[in-house]
Amino acid sequence: MILEDDSTDWVWLKLLCLTIIAALTFEHSQFDIRISELFYSHGQWLIQKDAQPYAFIFYDGPKALLILLALYLITVLILKYRHSLNSISATNSSKLHKFVTPLSIREISYLLTILIVVPTSIALLKGMTHVSCPNHLTLFGGSLPYLNVWQNIVADTPAKCFPAAHASAGFSLYGLAFLPTLKKYRYGIFESVTVLGWTMGLYKMLFGDHFFSHTLVSMLLSLTIACALSSLFFKKKKTTSTIKSITLNV
Repeated sequence: MILEDDSTDWVWLKLLCLTIIAALTFEHSQFDIRISELFYSHGQWLIQKDAQPYAFIFYDGPKALLILLALYLITVLILKYRHSLNSISATNSSKLHKFVTPLSIREISYLLTILIVVPTSIALLKGMTHVSCPNHLTLFGGSLPYLNVWQNIVADTPAKCFPAAHASAGFSLYGLAFLPTLKKYRYGIFESVTVLGWTMGLYKMLFGDHFFSHTLVSMLLSLTIACALSSLFFKKKKTTSTIKSITLNV
């Protein structure tokens, strides 16, 4: 993924175009099917849906942690906002700063927005595309034909599997990479979030809930949203520096 230095206000648009290209490319190839075939043998997926301890480690656990993070950020935002309105002693202020987080009110608001907007947007998109999961298809023991996105929309297929919503919850943490306070950690954040999101996405692929492209598009769309909203919350200089640094090291 390489982005040019010019027209930095529209980096998010370039990422969106890349997302669309990726989605259309997989629509006209057999790559998705070939990858899913690696996890399907003799009429069985590699693991069963809801099988433990996998479901707890890769599904319930990450979701619970992300919900706790959102609740923590809401609490911190309230505390910081109240602190900004009230006169507090220097000692109490220092203790509060250590207890909550060094992030500013603007940064916390941005991160909370990303944690909510990314999964919500992808969940809404799933309801519009009506794309089937691999385990719904006749190719993998299901009852539905393999159709492209447009054909699924026209047919109003009951399935809702594209893009990958579960993985998007992990990818929503890309917002951390755009925070000015965490600028020096952005490379590690980007790599860690990518690993987290793909781990969550791969788990769903192992029992046929998603194709490879479902997670790929979810990742790119999450990064697009994080980039677009960062341009609204932060100065152009800081947003540009972050996305350029990330993309030049991918």
